[in-house]
Amino acid sequence: MVTYDLVVIGGGSAGLTAARTAGRFGARTLLVERERLGGDCLWTGCVPSKALLHVAADVQAARRAEAYGLPPVPGGAELTALMGEVKRAIGAIEPHDSAEALAPFGVDVAHGAASFTGRRTLTADGREISFRYAVIATGSSPALVPVPGLAEAAPLTSDTVWELSELPRRLVVLGGGPLGCELGQAFSRLGSRVTLVEAADRLVPREEPRASQVLQGRLEAEGLTVLTGYRPGSVDAGAVHGPGGLLPYDALLVVTGRRANTAGLGLEAAGVERAEAGHVRTDRRLRTTNHRIYAAGDVTGRSAFTHLGGVQGAAAAADALLGVRRPLDYGAVPRVTYTDPEIAGVGLTAGEARERFGDAVRVHTLHNDRIDRAVSDGRTEGFTTLVLGPRGRIVGATVVSPRAGETIAHLAAAVRRGWTPSAYARTVHPYPTYADGPWHAALTDVYARLDRAGGVVGGLLKLRRGVRR
Repeated sequence: MVTYDLVVIGGGSAGLTAARTAGRFGARTLLVERERLGGDCLWTGCVPSKALLHVAADVQAARRAEAYGLPPVPGGAELTALMGEVKRAIGAIEPHDSAEALAPFGVDVAHGAASFTGRRTLTADGREISFRYAVIATGSSPALVPVPGLAEAAPLTSDTVWELSELPRRLVVLGGGPLGCELGQAFSRLGSRVTLVEAADRLVPREEPRASQVLQGRLEAEGLTVLTGYRPGSVDAGAVHGPGGLLPYDALLVVTGRRANTAGLGLEAAGVERAEAGHVRTDRRLRTTNHRIYAAGDVTGRSAFTHLGGVQGAAAAADALLGVRRPLDYGAVPRVTYTDPEIAGVGLTAGEARERFGDAVRVHTLHNDRIDRAVSDGRTEGFTTLVLGPRGRIVGATVVSPRAGETIAHLAAAVRRGWTPSAYARTVHPYPTYADGPWHAALTDVYARLDRAGGVVGGLLKLRRGVRR
């Protein structure tokens, strides 16, 4: 029986990062992957979706070029050529996640399913393996909502939409969260007639209500039909049945949730319990109910963000092998919806902050018509919101603008470190950029406090003048 210091099950963001981290420590490490290294992010998630969004933005720009005197661009895009660009992006990034890339870290790779046979043993690639510690990083898969006929209609999911060979004339998207909005806008720009359906009363319901309004307005202006508060009654091979009648479709895409990948892992043999939602149960240190086994990434149910999965993987490896106990700050994890405009957030929304802190909360919102770069680009529909807690510290922020995902990074640092607006404003931001939004929103609070202190400041100035005489 082969023994490893750390066995990592799953080769996505969390698993790859855990394996690399262990390898850097000099630990004897094995990474077991059932399918392809890189996980959902590389093959069906972050990379292909962002490549498709980039291509769709180019197509949209070509259609708008008529306003500048260029010939109009008729018809829909050629999907095979577009998917070729998606595959190019995947192919360029794939080597970074390969077994060859892991070899310099001393990480062994086994392909095939892994299954625990005991509290410190498992089988993988036909071998019996023992371990000091293990990390479960098997990710998640798309889940269908329980609507009669939906499963039988064999809808597309975020895993299978990349297999399309022709652009659907009519596309119905069930799910108005970040991914549903992203893919819906992309396919609309490529030439599909898209109907976007969300059961909640607004799109991206995790974000500020104003952000939902801006996004819906933009999508509808681009020709999408947006239906919120819509719950399908049933689905057949060509239509969704719901309030108001039928929604006919040529392709149906479902992005309504995900489930943890735990089947076949032999968790019971290892003494690893699942939570009520089916995720692997973990404590603050990401240990499972078997403290020799950790879990990281989607399988924990704590988040579906690739960037958080990687951080969890590194934290689990460090805790297991070195005893470095650094609980993660989940309150400062940024999130981005990569639509146009992007919606980026970190920490609490204004509503969440008021539920927690009551009337002590202050909110500053600056609209993009006050941002010179947005005015220059003709993109003034967005805004920045800063949410301040009881001690005047930034506890949350939302940015709606082009490239908001880049802007939110500095605000994530502000939330994590508990900066006040004046501390944030002390960092000079480049002009003209969309990052001016958070900076000026912070300055709004600084100036407001100066105005309130105006009498005191005036008295000090008079006193100093008297002393100098």
